[in-house]
Amino acid sequence: MGNAALGLRERLARPEPLVMGVLNVTPDSFSDGGRYTQIDAAVARAQEMVEEGAELIDIGGESTRPGAEAVALDEERRRVLPLLEALVERVAVALSIDTSKPEIMTEAGAAGVALINDVRALQAPGALAAAAAVDAGVCVMHMQGEPRSMQASPQYGDVVREVGDFLEERVAACVDAGIGRERIMVDPGFGFGKTLDHNLSLLRHLESVVERLDLPLLAGMSRKRMIATLTGGVPADERLYGSLAAAVLAAERGARVLRVHDVRPTVEALAIVQATIEAE
Repeated sequence: MGNAALGLRERLARPEPLVMGVLNVTPDSFSDGGRYTQIDAAVARAQEMVEEGAELIDIGGESTRPGAEAVALDEERRRVLPLLEALVERVAVALSIDTSKPEIMTEAGAAGVALINDVRALQAPGALAAAAAVDAGVCVMHMQGEPRSMQASPQYGDVVREVGDFLEERVAACVDAGIGRERIMVDPGFGFGKTLDHNLSLLRHLESVVERLDLPLLAGMSRKRMIATLTGGVPADERLYGSLAAAVLAAERGARVLRVHDVRPTVEALAIVQATIEAE
């Protein structure tokens, strides 16, 4: 593995959770859409998150919020690659590319990303082969359906078991494609084809998913609709307190990476979690 990917792997070996800062360079993401479409603003935001304690920056050029429209390859490339190239030179933390397109995975890998973060779990044609050939880790996520329709009517018999089954199958597919287990991270996909009850059940039983898969688990609940529903319908930029509670609960249940918009508050909250876990 390359230096960036090895550095991320070594960081994940430490006991305290890692905070991943969200950097969407899209006009339509649910929380920060349109704020960082200019490269200077995006670089400044990445540098700010690093100063606040982020150890991984996740760059996305295609919104996957419910109802989001697909983005063409050339447009996604235009949004993310110049930013990746700029950040490799300007920030001293690992970078992640949030994409499902094999071409972007290949080009982002050449630019030096440490992680490919795919909400479609490398199921697009050519994605497994592209990820296997890139010198980076991978994160495979569970999603029922597609972004445009995933929240229409999600159904499960046992959401915890079914999410675990899916992730186990995708991990096996990764290994069969030549991606070693030491490169793999999993994400149960909070809010992706799941009702509030499904999300809460996953969070309550997250430790069982961690134990079953025995791989680093990424949890992303920051500012999502589940937070709004439980806190009186507050708008996205006012969901800090609920997001912190969700991050703390996930960390207590074994999440190794917390994907968040509000970096410094999350870093401080997780410091309390880790100190308590390590106390005699």
